[in-house]
Amino acid sequence: MRFKKSSPPPKRNRSGTDRGTGRPHPQEMLEVDIEQLSHEVRGIARHRGKTLFVDNALPGEKVKARITASRAKFDEAVATEILEPAPIRQAPPCPHAAECGGCSLQHMAPTAQIEAKQHILLDQLQRFASAAPAEILPPLTGPDLGYRSKARLGLRYVKPKTGGRPELVFGFREKGSNNLTDISQCLVLPEAFSTLIPELKQLVKRCNTRRHISHIEVAIGEDATALVVRHLQPLTDDDHSLWLGFARDHGLQLYLQPGEEAHKAWPEDGAERLAYALPEFGVTLQFHPQDFIQVNFDINRKMVHTAVELLDLQPEDRVLDLFCGLGNFTLPIATRAREVVGVEGILELTRRGQENAAANGLNNIQFQAADLTADFTRSPWARGGFDKILLDPPRTGALEVVRNIGHFNASRIVYVSCNPATLARDTAELIQRGYRLSKAGVMDMFPHTTHVESIALFERQ
Repeated sequence: MRFKKSSPPPKRNRSGTDRGTGRPHPQEMLEVDIEQLSHEVRGIARHRGKTLFVDNALPGEKVKARITASRAKFDEAVATEILEPAPIRQAPPCPHAAECGGCSLQHMAPTAQIEAKQHILLDQLQRFASAAPAEILPPLTGPDLGYRSKARLGLRYVKPKTGGRPELVFGFREKGSNNLTDISQCLVLPEAFSTLIPELKQLVKRCNTRRHISHIEVAIGEDATALVVRHLQPLTDDDHSLWLGFARDHGLQLYLQPGEEAHKAWPEDGAERLAYALPEFGVTLQFHPQDFIQVNFDINRKMVHTAVELLDLQPEDRVLDLFCGLGNFTLPIATRAREVVGVEGILELTRRGQENAAANGLNNIQFQAADLTADFTRSPWARGGFDKILLDPPRTGALEVVRNIGHFNASRIVYVSCNPATLARDTAELIQRGYRLSKAGVMDMFPHTTHVESIALFERQ
């Protein structure tokens, strides 16, 4: 709470509230009982008649909490001590879990995490669409550690609070902050790369241009691992040699990014692609290390299998795949249907999709670049209609799309969502357009995080 310099702050009661407002003052310590979880998977308590959202707290717990923000209708806090732990609480497996913002649910058992996410999905559908699926699909789950194939590690020089020369901080953002957490490992990345983090940090320290390296990206395919080094000034010859040596010694691909685009520096074979396979469909997809892909290969395979099953593809079907990316669903669908049109707003990804279709010998696919916020129903590629439709939109959802696709009268629509709020909003639109929500379920694409990934089937009534 801020006050003008000319006005002294109001006196506070012994309870820590400001006289005249009754609002808890930030940094006040409370003892509260956690009643349930919010849609952000934070604990919810009541204090002085207001809702209190508590990080690191679980239903059924009694905790000591520190107020971090006070607002008109609710307050925010973080649990500093667990007085009575819930049965679903576990010791976080990662030593950085308390500070690092990459994983915010490591204190919660994985089975409880996915149950909470399913509850969030169903609650959002009921609240914003007055809908419930006729069938709840079993959650798609897999390993909760070592699953992530892409990450961005930030670099920053920070002066210690105790004084002295700035030191390199190497890691991910802290919880609720733009500061970085200095890490020595990352348990959600594959172990083979996680163990390289200390050595990678020392390599940066040895570089002459270390203060001009802003971040390092890692992208892991099933065939190789690539590093992308973002440097804001040209590397010196010595620095270039250091990075090449590190890549050679550890069998990594090295990409350097002095500007907008990254280019492969090692090995010198010219192929700027990694790959992952979908064995059930006999296809392999290639991607540039900076392309968008699903970062959990195990769940992705299960998700693609589920989506194809829900579409109930027939050999004569013409299918529309919207927000298709580089063909993650498009190629598998093409192995089961007569024709697939994949549409994406990013031209470069449609080119990647065309490469993947050609490499896999699939000639029944069209990839189109289009603005999916506009009415596309009269586009040349849309003529002839579609029997089935798949949607895999970004977090903002597909409101404009669902308002238009009723034109095609497709018998089935499968919607893959990374945001239950926008899925619920779009569900209401689809119901208005003559569809019913037949099936829905969650997917544990990002264990230990608050991301809720889901898949839903809509059928024409």
